[in-house]
Amino acid sequence: MAKNKLYVLKKDVLISDILRDCPKAAELLIEYGLFCFTCPLNQSETLEQGAAVHQMTKKQTEKMIKEVNIKLEKFYEKTSH
Repeated sequence: MAKNKLYVLKKDVLISDILRDCPKAAELLIEYGLFCFTCPLNQSETLEQGAAVHQMTKKQTEKMIKEVNIKLEKFYEKTSH
């Protein structure tokens, strides 16, 4: 990923791809109790699947993704100057 390029988190992306493409997103997901980045299943599970394993409903997952994307946007705005 290019430095300071806005990353948009999506539910159907593999967890391992999120970690590779946007470490900041991974850091923010930990705040929601998703420590999936150390789990070997992150190579085959999407964010939505990982959230379900951690008992998050679809509504909770959508809310988390929306909140993380807002935080990412603010982070990239701050670091792009």
